[in-house]
Amino acid sequence: MQDQIKQVLRLFMLLGKQSQSHGGILVLLWAESGAANCTVAAAGPKWRGMRMEALRSVLADLKFLGSGPIAEPDPEELCTFTDVHGSLRFLLSFQVKDATSFTPEWLTRVQAFLHTFSLANAETRVHLRCKAPLQTIRQQFRATFTRKVKVAEQLSLTLDVSCTSPANKAGARRGVWCHGGHPVSGSGSPLRIPPEVMDRGLYGELSVRLVTLLSPCLLQYPNVEAPLSHVEVLVYGPANVPITFPLAFLQNLPAHLDCRQAGLPVLSRPASTGPSRDGRVVYTVEQQTCRAREGRFHLHAVDQKLLVFLFLQHADPFASHLSDFMDTEILLERHLEEILNYNRRVVTTMLQEELRNTLKAQQHRRQGGEKLRSATEVIVSSTISIISCSTNLDFRRACMNHMQVQDTHQLSACLREALLRVSAWRCVPKTKCYSAEVEEHVEKEQAARRET
Repeated sequence: MQDQIKQVLRLFMLLGKQSQSHGGILVLLWAESGAANCTVAAAGPKWRGMRMEALRSVLADLKFLGSGPIAEPDPEELCTFTDVHGSLRFLLSFQVKDATSFTPEWLTRVQAFLHTFSLANAETRVHLRCKAPLQTIRQQFRATFTRKVKVAEQLSLTLDVSCTSPANKAGARRGVWCHGGHPVSGSGSPLRIPPEVMDRGLYGELSVRLVTLLSPCLLQYPNVEAPLSHVEVLVYGPANVPITFPLAFLQNLPAHLDCRQAGLPVLSRPASTGPSRDGRVVYTVEQQTCRAREGRFHLHAVDQKLLVFLFLQHADPFASHLSDFMDTEILLERHLEEILNYNRRVVTTMLQEELRNTLKAQQHRRQGGEKLRSATEVIVSSTISIISCSTNLDFRRACMNHMQVQDTHQLSACLREALLRVSAWRCVPKTKCYSAEVEEHVEKEQAARRET
């Protein structure tokens, strides 16, 4: 059933591809009379002026919709949805005869897939409602902070760049974290379509655009150690819907990528080699091969993950109907593995270059951190030497009492920790960070209230 949901999302997104307006999508799942039912509905300005008649030409090709009677969706759920987004523009329902397909594991995959979809369609709010025999879900995928990125000559996408701030770290100051990332749009590259894939019906011009996003944002804390823990690659088709077919090319990417030249530590292959049901491939950074982090510094380190978006774009002057674009989406997903292998050198070189450019700042941060730690050791050593060599017992006792330690060994450790904490969490506001703008606005409001 997840494949059917994906097909309907493609249909809706193709219809609203040229619109930059907001919209809402409802995915309603429920079990009834031994069958698993699904309704996917769309509403909002994104599809303004469109009617269900626009789908008539392609519904016959979507064989999964079936021809028998389908249970009606809960009208209360539809009313709640339309109260938020306005009148329904599209509504499609289908069912699977076996209601046991609503397992907790399957529902988890659907949630992960819809989350991946929402990351690159932040202008569209996704509502998931599920009434399964073993589980009830009411979830909303909604972006708090968004950024627009250009992926084609006349096409921009809205990314969800919201990220959770690590404000619970020791020494971190609440309220000054950037709660959104800053995507970097790389250069695009054309892809050649293999002759055997052309024989199966895929023609036209194909290209790919890379967009990278480091999360969480640490621009305001230049001294915090920020090792990379994960790299996630997400692939989207021309309709901007995640591609979930198994991609051995991406799963074997670490073997073909020169990590050192790209500025990356060693990447491990994904644990799962089967189909990526949520549209992403996750690599773990092997920390043991990186520069080892000393135990006394680990409290002042924040792990970051790198998202790499691959946006595929396709143009065919002979494709003009909605059914043509849907067929192209299916063919592209089915043969993407062959296309990537056919363009292996181009794709690998492009990935390596974009990763290197994105991670330059991390390399500078690492070098700055090494200088800071070296300076800290000099300061600690000099301070301990002054205290140890002092003949003024009152002075030495006052130093110990102030740091709440018993001897110079404890004093050295305590002083080092204090210096690292103060220097690591030194905040340098950045105007392009979301939290800096929000705090500046709050401070202006508070000042205005004081004046009144």
